[in-house]
Amino acid sequence: MKKLAILAVLMGAAGFASAAMTGEQVYNMHCAACHSSGVMGAPKHGDKAAWAPRLKQGAAVLFQHAKNGYKTMPAMGTCSECTDAELKAAIQYNSH
Repeated sequence: MKKLAILAVLMGAAGFASAAMTGEQVYNMHCAACHSSGVMGAPKHGDKAAWAPRLKQGAAVLFQHAKNGYKTMPAMGTCSECTDAELKAAIQYNSH
Protein backbone atom coordinates (compact mmCIF):
# COMPACT_ATOMS: atom_id res chain seq x y z
CA MET A 1 0.00 0.00 0.00
CA LYS A 2 2.86 2.35 0.81
CA LYS A 3 4.40 1.70 -2.62
CA LEU A 4 1.14 2.66 -4.34
CA ALA A 5 0.96 5.94 -2.44
CA ILE A 6 4.56 6.77 -3.37
CA LEU A 7 3.91 5.85 -7.00
CA ALA A 8 0.84 8.12 -7.08
CA VAL A 9 2.87 11.03 -5.71
CA LEU A 10 5.65 10.45 -8.20
CA MET A 11 3.24 10.20 -11.12
CA GLY A 12 1.55 13.44 -10.11
CA ALA A 13 4.89 15.17 -9.72
CA ALA A 14 6.00 13.91 -13.11
CA GLY A 15 3.00 15.49 -14.82
CA PHE A 16 0.87 12.38 -15.15
CA ALA A 17 -2.10 13.87 -13.34
CA SER A 18 -5.20 13.75 -15.47
CA ALA A 19 -5.85 16.86 -17.50
CA ALA A 20 -9.26 18.40 -17.88
CA MET A 21 -11.26 17.07 -20.80
CA THR A 22 -12.34 19.42 -23.54
CA GLY A 23 -16.00 19.96 -24.30
CA GLU A 24 -15.64 17.83 -27.41
CA GLN A 25 -14.06 14.99 -25.44
CA VAL A 26 -16.82 15.04 -22.81
CA TYR A 27 -19.45 15.16 -25.56
CA ASN A 28 -17.92 12.22 -27.45
CA MET A 29 -17.51 10.11 -24.32
CA HIS A 30 -20.71 10.92 -22.44
CA CYS A 31 -23.20 12.96 -24.46
CA ALA A 32 -23.10 11.73 -28.05
CA ALA A 33 -25.04 8.54 -27.32
CA CYS A 34 -28.20 10.61 -26.96
CA HIS A 35 -27.40 14.01 -28.45
CA SER A 36 -26.09 12.71 -31.79
CA SER A 37 -29.39 11.01 -32.61
CA GLY A 38 -31.88 12.96 -30.51
CA VAL A 39 -32.85 10.01 -28.29
CA MET A 40 -35.90 10.82 -26.14
CA GLY A 41 -35.97 14.43 -27.30
CA ALA A 42 -32.34 15.28 -26.61
CA PRO A 43 -31.42 18.28 -28.77
CA LYS A 44 -28.97 17.15 -31.44
CA HIS A 45 -25.42 18.44 -31.51
CA GLY A 46 -25.25 21.62 -33.55
CA ASP A 47 -29.03 21.79 -34.21
CA LYS A 48 -29.44 25.54 -33.78
CA ALA A 49 -33.24 25.43 -33.96
CA ALA A 50 -33.48 22.79 -31.22
CA TRP A 51 -30.97 24.58 -29.02
CA ALA A 52 -32.36 28.13 -29.47
CA PRO A 53 -35.12 27.94 -26.82
CA ARG A 54 -32.76 26.22 -24.42
CA LEU A 55 -30.03 28.81 -24.92
CA LYS A 56 -32.58 31.56 -24.24
CA GLN A 57 -32.97 30.13 -20.73
CA GLY A 58 -29.37 31.07 -20.05
CA ALA A 59 -26.14 29.28 -19.32
CA ALA A 60 -26.94 28.85 -15.61
CA VAL A 61 -30.16 26.93 -16.36
CA LEU A 62 -28.45 24.71 -18.93
CA PHE A 63 -25.68 23.97 -16.46
CA GLN A 64 -28.17 23.07 -13.71
CA HIS A 65 -29.99 20.73 -16.10
CA ALA A 66 -26.72 19.05 -17.05
CA LYS A 67 -25.50 18.81 -13.47
CA ASN A 68 -28.74 17.69 -11.82
CA GLY A 69 -30.45 15.95 -14.71
CA TYR A 70 -33.50 17.06 -16.65
CA LYS A 71 -36.49 15.01 -17.79
CA THR A 72 -34.94 11.75 -19.07
CA MET A 73 -31.33 13.01 -18.98
CA PRO A 74 -29.46 11.65 -15.97
CA ALA A 75 -27.53 13.90 -13.64
CA MET A 76 -24.12 14.79 -15.03
CA GLY A 77 -25.23 13.28 -18.35
CA THR A 78 -23.48 10.02 -17.31
CA CYS A 79 -20.18 11.82 -16.63
CA SER A 80 -20.02 11.44 -12.87
CA GLU A 81 -16.33 12.32 -12.83
CA CYS A 82 -16.71 15.56 -14.81
CA THR A 83 -15.89 18.85 -13.19
CA ASP A 84 -18.21 21.83 -13.45
CA ALA A 85 -15.83 23.35 -16.00
CA GLU A 86 -15.91 20.19 -18.12
CA LEU A 87 -19.72 20.11 -18.04
CA LYS A 88 -19.87 23.76 -19.09
CA ALA A 89 -17.43 23.07 -21.92
CA ALA A 90 -19.55 20.13 -23.09
CA ILE A 91 -22.69 22.29 -23.07
CA GLN A 92 -20.88 24.94 -25.10
CA TYR A 93 -19.61 22.37 -27.59
CA ASN A 94 -22.94 20.54 -27.92
CA SER A 95 -25.17 23.59 -28.28
CA HIS A 96 -23.15 25.40 -30.95
